[in-house]
Amino acid sequence: MSNVLALIEISHAGDIAGSAPSVIAAAAKLGTPIAVVAVEPGHTAGISEQLGEFGAQHVYVAESTQTGMVLAAPQVAALASAIQAFSPIAVIAANSVESRDVAARFAVRVGAGLLADVVDVAFSADGTPVAFHSVFGGAYMVEATVSAGLAVITLRQGALDDRAPAATPKTTIVTVDAETGNAAVIERVHPAIADSGRPPLNGASTIVSGGRGLGSKENFVLVEQLADALGAAVGASRAAVDAGYVPQASQVGQTGITVSPQLYVALGISGAIQHLAGMQTAKTIVAINKDECAPIFDVADFGVVGDVFTVVPQLIEALKARHN
Repeated sequence: MSNVLALIEISHAGDIAGSAPSVIAAAAKLGTPIAVVAVEPGHTAGISEQLGEFGAQHVYVAESTQTGMVLAAPQVAALASAIQAFSPIAVIAANSVESRDVAARFAVRVGAGLLADVVDVAFSADGTPVAFHSVFGGAYMVEATVSAGLAVITLRQGALDDRAPAATPKTTIVTVDAETGNAAVIERVHPAIADSGRPPLNGASTIVSGGRGLGSKENFVLVEQLADALGAAVGASRAAVDAGYVPQASQVGQTGITVSPQLYVALGISGAIQHLAGMQTAKTIVAINKDECAPIFDVADFGVVGDVFTVVPQLIEALKARHN
């Protein structure tokens, strides 16, 4: 099988990003998954074992003293070193802010083709990697390939729920020197303090979102209560954000965060096209809205026409009873 590189993000705290399993799984669909990770020297403990659990057949650890000091450059250097070692047919990274920056810089450096924000990958009849894009608000699925040379692919977080079989990977540790001349310098890191125990919106497997139909910031607590009952992340439509119900960081849509969870529950969301563009690739969509003509019902797998203030409390009680 051909080699496929999977770029693995590492947080400033040294933790493997939650996108790692799906990135490795996507690589495994195209060939032998080789996890590439850039770390500071001496910070390799446990990385290979964990990535092996996610299905990596080989772990390529690139140690760089610039890791954590400059943006993107160490990861680009790690990928550049890895392609010399493995001659891959593709490179896959998460479509996160950090990794898509790395992917774009790397593609330019090596003259590769970039396929961004894909929701799945496969092989064409002639053995060329194919990337699938969900476009125009999810109305169309587009197949894209790189006609010549290496394909660099960024995978939408949450879009792929496949998991590669666990493996016992071989580990290679190298030292790389990043070209930092044009790189932004990281002067200090301020870790985000979580306001709740809920999962982050980007990459969550279950999301409960609320819209302007909730009526007020005080009523939006209903979304949070259902999210807590489901162990879900909290999202919102642009209308709810503009009305001041929740911060902009919770906005799902074309001008917010694009998500692809296993379950998306929309409460009081009419379904404007810009919102649908950000969540239409969810595996299962449940909508609750009192307007039976709301566009959200056109994409919902299950729809409830009713008042959210009547339906949702009953749903929460049913979930609690089932849990007990």
